Amino acid sequence: MIDAGLWKRAQWYPVQGERDWLDTVNREVRAVRSSVGICDVSTLGKIDVQGPDAARLLDFVYANSFSTVGIGRVRYGLMLREDGFVFDDGTAARLGPDHFIMSTTTANAEAVTEHLEFCSQVLRPELDVQFASVTEQWAQFSIAGPRARDLLEAVLDPASASDADSMPHMSVRNVKTRSGIEARVFRLSFSGELGFEIAIPSRFGGAMWEALIARCEPMGGCAYGTEALATLRIEKGHVAGPELNGTTTAHDLGFGKILSSKKDYIGKVMAQRSALTDPGRETLVGVRPCRSGARLRAGALLVTDTSAPGAADDQGRITSAAFSPDIQQWIGLGLVRNGGARLGERLLAYDPMRGENVPVEICAPVFVDPEGGRTRA
Repeated sequence: MIDAGLWKRAQWYPVQGERDWLDTVNREVRAVRSSVGICDVSTLGKIDVQGPDAARLLDFVYANSFSTVGIGRVRYGLMLREDGFVFDDGTAARLGPDHFIMSTTTANAEAVTEHLEFCSQVLRPELDVQFASVTEQWAQFSIAGPRARDLLEAVLDPASASDADSMPHMSVRNVKTRSGIEARVFRLSFSGELGFEIAIPSRFGGAMWEALIARCEPMGGCAYGTEALATLRIEKGHVAGPELNGTTTAHDLGFGKILSSKKDYIGKVMAQRSALTDPGRETLVGVRPCRSGARLRAGALLVTDTSAPGAADDQGRITSAAFSPDIQQWIGLGLVRNGGARLGERLLAYDPMRGENVPVEICAPVFVDPEGGRTRA
């Protein structure tokens, strides 16, 4: 288990015969890529937002627009601090004209709720909107993989269709389970595979988890933990806590295009400072070792001087690293100065703390299915 905000989360689910945690994680990743996996995401922050001005409040706290989101649709949202740096990311689903459900990262759930309170009471007190944290009221499970739809339909009432026409990517709908319990299904993906998240009142969470496990194992699927989740998201170039570290901007992470120019929002003016849009800043890239079998480690500095490496030659760092069973090597995400112009360049991952120096190549941050066809299957 691992500490995540106020919660404990499962890192991996070992089975007999596995030598170590990496054996377990590789099995879980392969199951998601080839069949189906389920992950407990109940700890993600959930904030219910209602009122005539609900969309206006979300427009103000997110850097991209939410008043244009249709009912039954979900949109990825990026939240900035007042100084223009990235604060948090997540999704918001529109359940009705005046009703949204927001998701936040686990660690920032309380901080985002406090941020909304400040915006509502101090910055925009004229808005007619109410909200409440409902994290503990809903158990929520991610279902990901080529057979995700088969597993979902095995636990839903037959009348609750989940085909691509009924539930396109980034949509939400109310459903009933086979036992008649009302639930919500979101079609979204953090793994890069066909993905859904089913939310059910928390008192039924244990029973739903057991039902999903019982049905996914005969399909060749399994439960997966946060380590497999990290590998899957690194393979797809999705940012998480190591990249959303309080020092990065939307432009650093490749999100510059989603910043709205048509509305005001928290951090808008400060985010436009020349120092925060300078292309020479450290920006998101992929990193792969030049030697087959070489291991990458998060925290290693990226330097150009391979003969006499040192911190004075710091060009950036590896922020996340994982072994990818899909491409059979260690891969990573990093932040490198002027990263977009350095694809194909060779640097050295300099790690004096561990005494390891690994030659690496800078590459695009998406390692698996760059066209995104699996997500929209």
